[in-house]
Amino acid sequence: MKKIFFNIIALFSLLLLVNCQDDNVEFGSIAAPSNLVVTFDIVGKTAQAPDGDGSGIVKFTAKADNAISYKYVYGDGITEVAPAGKTEHGFSVVGVNTYTVTVIANGKGGVTSSTTVDVKVFSNFSDEKSTKLLTGGTAAGKTWYIAANENAHFGIGPNSSDQTQNYYPAWYSAGPFEKAATCFYDGEFSFALVNGKIEYKQDNKGNTFFHNSYKSVGGGTNGGDDQCFAFSTAGTKIVSLAPSTSVVTKNKEAATQTTGTVMNISDAGFIGYYAGATQFEILSITENRMYVRFVQGNEPGFAWYLVLTTTKPSQVPADDFTKLVWEDNFDTAGAPNTANWSYDLGTGTGGWGNGELQSYTSDAKNVKVEGGMLKITAIKEGSGYSSARIKSEDKFKFKYGKVEFRAKMPAGVGTWGAVWSLGQDFKTVGWPNCGEIDFLEYVGKNPSEISGAFHFPGNSGGGAIVGKTTIANPTTEFHVYKTIWTATSIKMYVDDKLYHSLDNSPATVYNKDFFLIINLAMGGGLGGPVDPSFTQSTMEVDYIKVYQ
Repeated sequence: MKKIFFNIIALFSLLLLVNCQDDNVEFGSIAAPSNLVVTFDIVGKTAQAPDGDGSGIVKFTAKADNAISYKYVYGDGITEVAPAGKTEHGFSVVGVNTYTVTVIANGKGGVTSSTTVDVKVFSNFSDEKSTKLLTGGTAAGKTWYIAANENAHFGIGPNSSDQTQNYYPAWYSAGPFEKAATCFYDGEFSFALVNGKIEYKQDNKGNTFFHNSYKSVGGGTNGGDDQCFAFSTAGTKIVSLAPSTSVVTKNKEAATQTTGTVMNISDAGFIGYYAGATQFEILSITENRMYVRFVQGNEPGFAWYLVLTTTKPSQVPADDFTKLVWEDNFDTAGAPNTANWSYDLGTGTGGWGNGELQSYTSDAKNVKVEGGMLKITAIKEGSGYSSARIKSEDKFKFKYGKVEFRAKMPAGVGTWGAVWSLGQDFKTVGWPNCGEIDFLEYVGKNPSEISGAFHFPGNSGGGAIVGKTTIANPTTEFHVYKTIWTATSIKMYVDDKLYHSLDNSPATVYNKDFFLIINLAMGGGLGGPVDPSFTQSTMEVDYIKVYQ
């Protein structure tokens, strides 16, 4: 049975567009694809086996007048683009099943025609080895992570018949932790065997790394660089294993290049990188390592590759410091320890040089140690705001080392919390000649973004060298921030993920003593306008330590 529908909405829109153009602009003839015919052959079909040999593989051919490409919607949760109309697909549900396959013919200007065919096919496909390695063979399951520490853990190559390139990332491969400044490595991917079915859950920690042509799915604008966006991956998906029909399986060396099995993930499920793919071919799999290949949903000529591991990679800095030389664990209730900290008070010059709106105090309502935490609270006071800023100036200074602290940031649009430092010679040479290192800045108007920055002569204020990244729940959960400062580099991490760095040399201002500052500002050049409904918000620091 066939149902053919012609999409004339896109055509009508284009005709309206033409009427709005200059008279000398011509679009040429636009016609919806017509005479769409779809045929299919079930692999292994005989008089004795009318539904196939059990592989579940069906070969399709689509033809239409005025068509420039075709899209198949197989009815099992999988879609595929076939520019020439020919393709094959493996249906994986065990038994004899009927699938309604929709084929869409695409014409010029976006006009389409579609038809459906019913395919009855038998599948007895099973890959018990891959199932056990993937899930651990239990309902408790197994969790996988992107193998960020491996070279070529992520990459792209051609999806073509070129047997010398179609099975590995021939065009580009990522170096170890190359994408550490993004959310790409945050995800956890769990597979479990429950009542004979493979269940899949993806915990992306609130953010997904999108291919630039799919950024609109995450609420962005397509184009530019790949980017992270807040995106929900909640819920349980079902994974069905099926025989692969990829170009790799046609290679002479296919037996050494692929397992011949694909994972089909239900309900638009994906693994880590959003590129419009729900089918992932398992090229290889062991107890603790899996190598998968997937075709970009809107570009069938692109094949992406991803390596996963069962051990979460940790990015260990090449230069680290382990000798603790100074710390404050904020374990004595009351005012901050006067041996470590003093206060900046008042409104400063020009709102502390940034047009900030708060007045700093040493009052307990604004700054105190309570419950093992330093708490700095910004409060609405009439038409203004009060808050606090503490510093180690003239009490502790250091050159080179590791600064590490655990903090939870303030909520509310207009808040601007920071842990940072200035050169100890600030009073004599002024800013920016003294240099500034912002270990952490957070503004409430960007609720999932944190940043670090370097200010120095020629690159200060709006011209500072800034690095940003997104993290999950910075105002409701504690995160560990650290900066490793050497004579050759300064590197910033959040939860052991590198997100910003600067090369250091004898020519910079970063080869002398600096002191620490912790504060919560309101408004200003970075904080922006304050939410009129703001009443108060608190920044909490569990500890701060310096190692050399």
